[in-house]
Amino acid sequence: MAARNEPNKTAIYATTVTAFFAIAGIAIVDPILPAIGADLGATTWQIELLFTAYIAVMALGMIPAVMLTGKFGYKKILAVGVSVVAVAAIAASFTTSIGSLAALRGLWGLGNAMFFATAMVLLVSLANDRAWAVELFETCVGLGFAIGPLIGGLLGKISWRVPFLLCGLFMIVALALSVTRLKDPDVMPAPLRIGNIFATFKKPAFVALCVITGTYNFVFFIVLGFTPVFLGLGVVQLGLVFTGWGIGLAFGILVIGHRLAHRFGAVQTVGFAIIVLFGALFGLATSHSTLQTIVFLVISGICMGIANANLTDLALATGSPDRRVTTGAFNLIRWGFAAPAPVVAGLLAENVSLASPFWVAIGVLAVGVLTFFAFGHMMARNVGEKVLWSRWNKGAEAAEGSAEEALELV
Repeated sequence: MAARNEPNKTAIYATTVTAFFAIAGIAIVDPILPAIGADLGATTWQIELLFTAYIAVMALGMIPAVMLTGKFGYKKILAVGVSVVAVAAIAASFTTSIGSLAALRGLWGLGNAMFFATAMVLLVSLANDRAWAVELFETCVGLGFAIGPLIGGLLGKISWRVPFLLCGLFMIVALALSVTRLKDPDVMPAPLRIGNIFATFKKPAFVALCVITGTYNFVFFIVLGFTPVFLGLGVVQLGLVFTGWGIGLAFGILVIGHRLAHRFGAVQTVGFAIIVLFGALFGLATSHSTLQTIVFLVISGICMGIANANLTDLALATGSPDRRVTTGAFNLIRWGFAAPAPVVAGLLAENVSLASPFWVAIGVLAVGVLTFFAFGHMMARNVGEKVLWSRWNKGAEAAEGSAEEALELV
């Protein structure tokens, strides 16, 4: 086999390895949530703050991070972000209160915002074969979700502090890779104004995709953040269960997500994934055994992987030609809608019923499913695809024209 013609191969590998560490840092928390609550005397909604603080700060940090690339370049922003994650993770392993731990998780989220706002754009700009670089990045993301819970479960048996400490050490390695191996593209990014980013929301197809993504990501973090509490298993058992979920996610991303998109179109593939996920949520809400819950959890992971494999591609196709602008706008919605989900789940579980977070997730995702059926044709047309109900398009296009006129008046 001929050698791949990639002069920046080392820099590309360094970026994707860092992505693995960053994603593993999200998933590593899952198995140790109950242990943290027991050790620090925290209630369910308080331990869910570890997810909400992280996601909220990550969402708010995305746009400033994107804008700063125009002043400082990609490499510096990425390296600072990795440094912040390393400091936050190591400090978290020594904290003694749930409040300080949540604050450090927020700082962790800020670091990850700086990384994710730059990593994909940096990869695409460095690679000759962009599809290969994106696939490599997605592989590391999938592996991070699969391996992170296993690390958390096995090391969390010693102490919940050990996974945090190890993650911080991983990020120090990632920082060394970033500083020594990464480089900015030959053409530096132009400065951005915040108005450039929000102008993306004038595109109806992009807005429809954001609604679907926002509801989906809310559900994603209900499942990821609350199911460990719902299951009530030990640390190692939770690690193994969420490794199964992560493997399902990785399978959806790496094996079938793009294959389904090539055969049926990315829009219909995402629609199929969220409809099956809707059914899996119903299974979680009505589950009467641990085994049944695990089965529906793994099914949800596969659906989430299929959706994740295609949502970013659709965002880039329906958003601004400037990838930084689209990334900033899309991630603001993606993470912003996800942020309240874990704490909402914790409060519902404490005050309503243990299954109530899943019922709320079903209601939220129903909005995404309805949006898909109402505006899927619009997104499909933007990317040169068709949907099964294309015969409805004449009436739908009239509605779309009204939506576009309304947006032009804003």
